[in-house]
Amino acid sequence: MLREADVIECEGEPVQLLDAWEAAEAAWVVDAVSSGATPGTVHRLDATQAELPRELFRSSTHAFGLAESIELARALDRLPARLVVFGIEGASFGAGEGLSTAVEEAAGRVEAAVREEVEKCTRRP
Repeated sequence: MLREADVIECEGEPVQLLDAWEAAEAAWVVDAVSSGATPGTVHRLDATQAELPRELFRSSTHAFGLAESIELARALDRLPARLVVFGIEGASFGAGEGLSTAVEEAAGRVEAAVREEVEKCTRRP
């Protein structure tokens, strides 16, 4: 038997995530990253264990990026007990740009990985 899980799309300021995961025991976040790695590279990070590498989340149009939002949540004791972040290395970040083939394939792999992790986490003993 599985417990319930919600999927939330959060656009705009990443600091909104603090409210989105407020009552959650666990959360998975998927975001685009720009570190110079090959487009489609997937980074999986356990944000409850350590700070996110700022070089992965350095490109942001937001005043507060994902890494800063997570550190704010940590400082305010508002992190879920489990927080996993998947970063997908983008190819192009121009307005109106579609996904490259490599990024689209990576998104499919991340979707499958998140589903698997959520199923393991929500399965009742």
